[in-house]
Amino acid sequence: MSRWLSPLMAFCLSFMIIVGLAPSLGLQIDRQIDFWLLWLGTMLVLALPIVYLEIALAKRSKTSALNALSSLTRDADASQKWRIVGWVSVGFTAFLAGGVILNIAQIAGINAHIPLAQNMIFLIGAVIAFALSFVPRLFLVLITAVAVIASIVLANVLGVSTQAWHMTPVEFKEWGNATILALVASGLGLGLYWQNNVMSTSQQEAASSRSLPIWIAQLIAVVAFGYFAISAQMPAYAILVAAIASAALLLNLAKEQLVQRNVALPVQYVLLLAPLFVWAVPNISSVLNPVLMLLGLAICLIYSIFVGWMMKISHLRKAMNFSHEVFYNIWRIAVRIVLPLSILLAMISYIGQLI
Repeated sequence: MSRWLSPLMAFCLSFMIIVGLAPSLGLQIDRQIDFWLLWLGTMLVLALPIVYLEIALAKRSKTSALNALSSLTRDADASQKWRIVGWVSVGFTAFLAGGVILNIAQIAGINAHIPLAQNMIFLIGAVIAFALSFVPRLFLVLITAVAVIASIVLANVLGVSTQAWHMTPVEFKEWGNATILALVASGLGLGLYWQNNVMSTSQQEAASSRSLPIWIAQLIAVVAFGYFAISAQMPAYAILVAAIASAALLLNLAKEQLVQRNVALPVQYVLLLAPLFVWAVPNISSVLNPVLMLLGLAICLIYSIFVGWMMKISHLRKAMNFSHEVFYNIWRIAVRIVLPLSILLAMISYIGQLI
């Protein structure tokens, strides 16, 4: 894929994942200066190392995540049990697609005055998304981008009520939410940008040339979210179309991993459709949304532990191709210590909010 396509996909998917999950997870963010400063710090300390992690693994493995874990675990002399995270990530990507459709359908259905039950809107959207997942990825990214940009423009043209910027006391819950928001924007380390850069990234190319544009696109997506609200019919329709297109893109990415792993077609459908359509169960979102967030954080945690503690220190140095050794050491400390601890604290904060 060309250089501009991965950042565009990063912007679209980050924006849609946040819009789809934030309200249902209690991340209704107003214009709090302290919160956004916390978020900016977590984007720098947590989300950026994750993006570098994905690109470095893509450069080293030259194949998608599910395929790559076989060779990566052998190189690291690690247990084959680490490969399970690849299968979980594929199923989770389809699970995430379903969550995005249902959560946005719940919001958009009310504002667009769609005369259908929310689970019926979901079923129609999920069927369309699965059918679209067979379309080439370039077209899916472009469709998603057009729908996302249209929803942002329409929402602002038709008016978005926002508060004045203000300061509030910094709380552990607020830091936890900022961390969750940053990790959601990163795609939770699912290897979404890993796939796009498998064949196009050379070993001699510095990881920064691929990682930084993706990270900047994620930053822009969260900033756009800060100025976005569904308050009229047209942006509601636009964001629903964007939800279906982004879900199709997620399914496309998951399906490609299964194809490259030579998984039988019936098994592919089971692994994709079961986690997608579990969201069709009436009144299930209040149960599945917490599972979605905690499982996503757990996958990100496992990847950071595997890369930080199981892989040898020299494995990714050449793939990173940093200009100075100190930058590689800083990144390794972030992945090995800062990221796992932050994810654990974010999970504790989130579980505390549920209780």
